[in-house]
Amino acid sequence: MGRWKDGAQCAVMLTFDVDAETLWLAGSLQHSDRIGLLSQGTYGARVGVPLVLHVLRRFDLRATFFVPGWVAEHHPDIVAAIVDQGHEIGHHGYLHETMSDLSEEDERRVLERGIEALQRVTGRTPLGYRSPSWELTGRTLRLLEQYGFRYSSNLMSHFLPWQHPDTRLIELPVQWLLDDAPFFLFRPGPGSRPIQPAQHAFQAWGEEFQGIYRFGGLFNLTMHPQLIGRPGRILMLERLIEHILSYPHVWIATGLEVADYWAAHIAANPEEWRQGLVYDPLTHR
Repeated sequence: MGRWKDGAQCAVMLTFDVDAETLWLAGSLQHSDRIGLLSQGTYGARVGVPLVLHVLRRFDLRATFFVPGWVAEHHPDIVAAIVDQGHEIGHHGYLHETMSDLSEEDERRVLERGIEALQRVTGRTPLGYRSPSWELTGRTLRLLEQYGFRYSSNLMSHFLPWQHPDTRLIELPVQWLLDDAPFFLFRPGPGSRPIQPAQHAFQAWGEEFQGIYRFGGLFNLTMHPQLIGRPGRILMLERLIEHILSYPHVWIATGLEVADYWAAHIAANPEEWRQGLVYDPLTHR
């Protein structure tokens, strides 16, 4: 029996950062007239998200979509479609700001603007937070606690969740290996990296899933509709889901479901999470 819900051996989160045009705006409207550049983000919202939703319907899965407030305001029908299909909406900044560049006052303002935008469009208050580019400051967790968030999905310290000390926040760890951007994100100009075939991501993700499954961890996959939503990569995502579902005792859930389960069943019983873990990071055995 595994440590996860109903004895599952491994938990899987399929998450999508719906950055749309904000990925290229990066916290400022200075480049809002660069129509060609921004069209990559428009594709993500208008084409990529519907293709992703089609895949999730095919497998009857629920996922978490992290949405900047600006995207909710400018693509409300797309966000509404995500909600209508039963998926979770999480907070992802307002205009894809870099939190480490902001003052505490500005970080609070961005957090509030994002909450308010998501509330207006979805009628719900987001309970999960993923910072743009996974950047946190020394004050971020305190702000999240103040505004009632239940989990953060930003840090890379383990492949199991943990509860942040002196808070109710559960951390659902991420990893660059489990992100589509290192494989597919292309920025014209100096320092750009070559675009990789979808098969490379499939191989890397499949290998990491096998390892995380072996050790009973959380496989938290971060994707961007403007990247994963290309037709050939969508077919790869379908193959990956089929591969994951071929393993017994896998629990595929939203971020909030994973965080709430961990808080109720694991954080409340700290010895339980160590059971069955071949490598114990606390004793180094």
